[in-house]
Amino acid sequence: MAIELKGKHYRKRTKKGILGATLVALVVLLSASPLVAIDQPNDKMEQSEIIKEIRKFRKERDEFFKTHQRSPLTWSDKLKFDRLSYYPIDLKYRFKGKIERYIIDIRDPQYYATFLTNKGTKKRYIRYGQFRFTLHGKEYVLQIYKSMLSDMLFIPFKDKTNGKTTEPGGRYLDAEILLPGYEMVIDFNIAYNPSCAYNEKFICVLPPEENALNNEIPAGEMKFR
Repeated sequence: MAIELKGKHYRKRTKKGILGATLVALVVLLSASPLVAIDQPNDKMEQSEIIKEIRKFRKERDEFFKTHQRSPLTWSDKLKFDRLSYYPIDLKYRFKGKIERYIIDIRDPQYYATFLTNKGTKKRYIRYGQFRFTLHGKEYVLQIYKSMLSDMLFIPFKDKTNGKTTEPGGRYLDAEILLPGYEMVIDFNIAYNPSCAYNEKFICVLPPEENALNNEIPAGEMKFR
């Protein structure tokens, strides 16, 4: 039986080649003609509102790290913590486009994506779809995953800033689904580090090679130290 993976309207804080010839034969993209995300806000008022939301997100994240009992910071780090380090906001790294959703037979192993964690364990997600975008004239594709326990969509990724200005292990993105049409806004300005980047006791998924971008994404959260 083929299962269609469904999404709903919500907002959450959230091997190369694996989708090659074999998976292409097993997966049906619901979009007849894939659209590459290039839509970016051009209205000054809209840009202002988006920037305001990004600043709010960062402020709330800083406050959580500094004061919340579930902050991933160690006690000593929390005492000297001021704020996280971020790249300057740049809406060039914000993209809106259509999700190319997958229909995969639930009995097919490709229905699931199994990720390694920093502790050597494994965690399983459902393959939800993919998202295309263009940066510096080059097209990129990010694979989108769905949590087994909730409707959260999860996009772990790596890029050429890792180990330089960002965490070596990569970063995460959560996204908003816009209905109707299953559009998505991906904004690298709110890319964030996994909790294990701040405290090794946390278990974190390692971004897969299929989401390794062959370019620098100087947007979002930077290295902690």
